[in-house]
Amino acid sequence: MARPSWAPDGLDIERPTASRAYDYVLGGIHNFPADRELAHRLMETMPDLATHARANRAFLQRSVRFLVESGVRQFLDIGSGIPTVGNVHEVAQRIAPESGIVYVDIDEVAVAHSEHILAETARCAVVREDLRNLAGILDHPHVKRLLDFSQPVAVLLLALLHAIPDSDDPHGILAELHGALAPGSYLAISHSTFEVRPTEARKLEHMSKDSPTALHMRTREEIAELFTGFELVDPGLVWVSQWRPDTSQGAPADRSDMLMAGVGRKP
Repeated sequence: MARPSWAPDGLDIERPTASRAYDYVLGGIHNFPADRELAHRLMETMPDLATHARANRAFLQRSVRFLVESGVRQFLDIGSGIPTVGNVHEVAQRIAPESGIVYVDIDEVAVAHSEHILAETARCAVVREDLRNLAGILDHPHVKRLLDFSQPVAVLLLALLHAIPDSDDPHGILAELHGALAPGSYLAISHSTFEVRPTEARKLEHMSKDSPTALHMRTREEIAELFTGFELVDPGLVWVSQWRPDTSQGAPADRSDMLMAGVGRKP
């Protein structure tokens, strides 16, 4: 197929990637037939997968608005995927143009697309790194250039920590992150759980087991423990669609009983 102008040179557009499949599910344009085929295979297991993805993106948008309105002007989005369809920089800089945003992802495909998309966007940068190498993120020149860790920073870990198994010590990673953040910083997490829909959840875990981002779903109590050292803001840890919903439009259009979410503040 012909390579569109927005596709970075050197990328294999015939091989599907999770980031581009997610972009397709969200209604984005940065995807190809192979990615769309992967998305449809996943939706055969979970027909309402797109609903969960949209609910998660809506949580991102509401939480970023809350954080900007709370005075935060620095954002570190780890596991960012492709930053399209109303992502952090679009929401934050629409309200506060001086906001600085660093996107981090382990996937070279997502990073290449991100660099292309954000080439003309001020006060934004993209880093290819793994959350499990937190020092590599915090010491990266792009991070040091745009983010001042002596001031509050909002760290977003959305639909990411369920790709970090217990054997990789997510609690230790988050404790290290907590220590690097100034008081008044925030941590936003969304995380899948198997408690309500165990059969479908276990199928998704099985389908992902051989991928670099295999799913490791957790209970509500286990997700809550990830906020150790942070004080959850109202309404606490809830389904993503229940976190400060925009009541001006009635009930949220997309509801999720698979992803839980919360925002915590470092006191």
